[in-house]
Amino acid sequence: MSVFLLIAMLVVLIVVHELGHFTAAKLLNVRVEEFGVGYPPRAFLIAVYKGTQYTINWLPFGGFVRLLEEDGMERPESRPRGGSFAAAPKWKQAIILFAGVIANAIFGWTLFTAGLMSGMPAEVTTLQAGARLLVTQVVPGSPAEHASIHVGDEITGVVDKNTSMAATLTPTAVVDFVRERGGKALAISYMRKGIEETIALEPAHAILPDMPSRPAIGMGLALVAEQQLPFGSAFVEGATHTGYALRSVLSGMWMLVRDAFIGTADIRILVGPVGLVSVVGDASAHGLGEFFALAALISVNLVIINLLPIPVLDGGRLVFVALESLRGKKISRTAAQILNTLGFASIIILMIAVTYNDIARLIS
Repeated sequence: MSVFLLIAMLVVLIVVHELGHFTAAKLLNVRVEEFGVGYPPRAFLIAVYKGTQYTINWLPFGGFVRLLEEDGMERPESRPRGGSFAAAPKWKQAIILFAGVIANAIFGWTLFTAGLMSGMPAEVTTLQAGARLLVTQVVPGSPAEHASIHVGDEITGVVDKNTSMAATLTPTAVVDFVRERGGKALAISYMRKGIEETIALEPAHAILPDMPSRPAIGMGLALVAEQQLPFGSAFVEGATHTGYALRSVLSGMWMLVRDAFIGTADIRILVGPVGLVSVVGDASAHGLGEFFALAALISVNLVIINLLPIPVLDGGRLVFVALESLRGKKISRTAAQILNTLGFASIIILMIAVTYNDIARLIS
């Protein structure tokens, strides 16, 4: 089921991206020869309307838009035909290329809005029905790290030899409970992926840099409950979520590229298709709101990834358009083919490496 949900999610997100290109091309009078769901070979033709073929294809992993003379190489011996992408002014080409990521950004906003209306986890300050105490941070070198507590674990109980606080699990209550029991053994119960575990640890000093004298176990906590918002509030809050997600993904991408140049990049933090199966399964198990939120985050990721200046991506093609506009002539056919091949090869190599890491994580 998780595999099916992931495929369905990716198909929808990619078709939305291609729908952005399609809509912009139609509005700018650039001829769209085919709008396909899935990738060739073609399964069947749905219809032909205003010169555009609408098709279903056998490989169910996305979709595509085929514009007339999209790469400008179909008729190298003659001038581009009227209504073709190659004959369109550079500003029209740029809008059409950029429209795909705009569609993903808007769709991410829509999905965040739907998730907030369906019900998404939000931090609360008081105990209420359905509230969960989640680990938000683990201090390096702390008792919590040595006990293998992870960010995202749900704390279900904190017990010493005489006292249990299962009924009063709030961040403040746990901090106060731990602070009074430095050096004493505690049993911490937590839930991870539907399995409850209990570990023993002792609060220690010098865990919190700003409060070295206070006993602590080294984990940040937040009380979280599912909250549903009305449409107006969800629409506004969805915009905030979308903006924050764009900044976070862009920041993470920049740090990865920066670290790659200095030789310290760690691609193990990336998640590929295999890893996404587990992530989608976890999100769907926690409700429709979290599933929508995950789909929104992936849609935002597609915005940033597609804007990377790699020739086969929209960002690389936008660079081509900019260079051709500055030079006043097209990039040579040979140079474009070489750069596209290198870009495609780099993406394949990265996907193989990320998939290897996904499988390694599953095995470990």
